[in-house]
Amino acid sequence: MRAYIALVKWRNQLLALFCLLAFAGLGVLYFQHWVIRKPFGIILFIGEGLAPGRLAPTRAYAGGAGGHLSLDSMTHLALLTNSSKDFAAPDQAAAATALATGVRVTNRVIAINGDGKPITSIVELARENRRATGLVTDVKVTDATNAAFYAHPVDPNDVDSIAAEFVDGGKIDIAMGGGAAQFLPSAKGGERQDGRDLLLELRRNGFDIVRTRAELEAIPAWRRPKLFGAFSNIELAFANQVEERSQQPSLSDMVRRAIELLQYNAGGYLLVVDAGLMRKAAEENNGERTLSETVELDRAVSVARRYAGQRSTIVVCGDAAIGGLSLNGFPFRKDSGIALLGLNSAGQPWITWATGPNGNLAN
Repeated sequence: MRAYIALVKWRNQLLALFCLLAFAGLGVLYFQHWVIRKPFGIILFIGEGLAPGRLAPTRAYAGGAGGHLSLDSMTHLALLTNSSKDFAAPDQAAAATALATGVRVTNRVIAINGDGKPITSIVELARENRRATGLVTDVKVTDATNAAFYAHPVDPNDVDSIAAEFVDGGKIDIAMGGGAAQFLPSAKGGERQDGRDLLLELRRNGFDIVRTRAELEAIPAWRRPKLFGAFSNIELAFANQVEERSQQPSLSDMVRRAIELLQYNAGGYLLVVDAGLMRKAAEENNGERTLSETVELDRAVSVARRYAGQRSTIVVCGDAAIGGLSLNGFPFRKDSGIALLGLNSAGQPWITWATGPNGNLAN
């Protein structure tokens, strides 16, 4: 009897040791093949209006002339032109189509060729290769730059059909941004006239719908959820307008969460990040906000490099240059932030150079 008890005890100890070694081995494999070697991701950042001339004033705005941006440490640099098929300067639709599909189209066209047929985008190619797909933006999800990656509208201004194609096409697993009004009927505070509640349809299709930063942070990544973050009916607020405890996530917040959610797909992922508020600020002729939003893009790139792992490819590009912004005058080396801006007593920017009749009035 004692021999039998000793045998059972020895067997139990051996079984416990085997289980311990098995769990340890699984832990090592998980660390080596998942924690260290995260799934291969491709992250494309689009800074709307970003051009080389923007970086010097942004660098000085962020930390003075001696400061550095995350963009400065990118390992490769390329300069490219992005004209449309019919104009030297592309509009937003044509510029985005070139980035999304690699094909030049005429202005006012989104991802459709001259015969009216859809052009395959990199998001659609990623889906064919079983990659998870994500889209993050600080403007409307239906904005032309974003639409070029998942939609083929006949009219680039028909945001209702673009939103419907987003839902019906099912090409994006994780999406975050603004423009919720295009997904809701007018009866629910939206702008759709066809009565469709696209947020409800997304929920029925298995998407988690989040409207605040707290709800976004509460989504567990291990569930590999499909997610649609609608944080504003219009574009998101500018970074320098966001209050300290605002429930609007920053571009960096959305990028981080998108990577955390997408990287659970063993086949890798494609994430497109559109920084569109910098274009809006430039169009409003607001130099400080343009620089501030460019800094936000740089922070998001830094977050992506930290969370995506060494196996991921990160590309940052502009779509088309918005001219006119450059660092001129003679700011001090340590000047940064608003000290970099030359404003008159009315808070308006000084004209620093002019020519032609009455050009002397600019001084």
